[in-house]
Amino acid sequence: MSEGVVHLIYFTGDPKHGDVFYTRSEDFGGAFSSPVRVNSQEGSAIAIGAIRGAQIAVGKRDRVHVAWNGSDTAEPRGPMNPEAGKPGSPMLYTRLNDHGAAFEPQRNLMQETFGLDGGGSLAADHSGNVYVGWHGKAPGARQGEAGRQVWIAASRDEGRAFAKERPASQEPTGACGCCGMRLFVDSRGAIYGLYRSARENVHRDIYVLRSEDRGSSFSVALLHSWNINACPMSSMNLVEAGNEVLGTWETQTQVYFVPVSHGVDVARAAMVAPPGDNPKRKYPALARNGRGETLIAWVEGSGWQRGGVLGWQLFDKAGRPSVACEVRQSVPVWSFPAVLVRPDDGFTIVV
Repeated sequence: MSEGVVHLIYFTGDPKHGDVFYTRSEDFGGAFSSPVRVNSQEGSAIAIGAIRGAQIAVGKRDRVHVAWNGSDTAEPRGPMNPEAGKPGSPMLYTRLNDHGAAFEPQRNLMQETFGLDGGGSLAADHSGNVYVGWHGKAPGARQGEAGRQVWIAASRDEGRAFAKERPASQEPTGACGCCGMRLFVDSRGAIYGLYRSARENVHRDIYVLRSEDRGSSFSVALLHSWNINACPMSSMNLVEAGNEVLGTWETQTQVYFVPVSHGVDVARAAMVAPPGDNPKRKYPALARNGRGETLIAWVEGSGWQRGGVLGWQLFDKAGRPSVACEVRQSVPVWSFPAVLVRPDDGFTIVV
């Protein structure tokens, strides 16, 4: 990725069937380019539920890739959903064209799976590999969320063509239907994923996926347990900082972060949560600067069709909390923060 360039996507319109736009800044936010619509079909994106919004990745030659859950009017439709008796919502993907001036026509990557619900994800490396992931079901799967799996479609040519989706793991963890997931590729090409399980409908645990062979196989390991007989509609995030990949998620209305690149046993022992009262923290995002400081941001008090307020906490290099949020800034409904590190090692939070 070119240093100092900020790539930004945002949603506009009806949360059930709106549009995604892309803009970029060459001077780290001083000025942004004219926005370009990402979805080629008007109204084919959604934001309802917050975690179902579009995700962006920057890959080889700084090409921008975007994936999102399709709306109820999006085309092409997904495969037939035998449980609903009709074609389901698609997992849509596009990329900037070779001239970098517009996005290619949107494509559905769900060839065999159905039941798209919680937000999908994507990741791209600088060798031309692109990975789009979602959780859904295959024909003949067990009923309910227990039959859901994380599926990944991979491209080896910068998104020109994708192979048929494959399950990331055969572990019978299920997947929490209306929760998001997150994929990430580090600078070595290792792929990481975070998702929430739904074993026996009550074990809503955070699992870590990891692949060292470009997605041919994944390990899967339990990171953080949470027993709740409901879907918490949660999201996750992954970022790289130095020689570590940091993950962040929500458990029991608290947000956590930890390096996940050294194994889950180390991660469990090193989990960090912001101090203070816990007024329903959700949708965490984080970044770490060159001084080793980590900033985690989240939304407090949000809910279905209800926005919240921004919270954040800065941690020093030793992992000790230092500066905390004192300004109560509103976060719109279906929105969540993103965190950037500036060239001066300061942080910017975008909501």
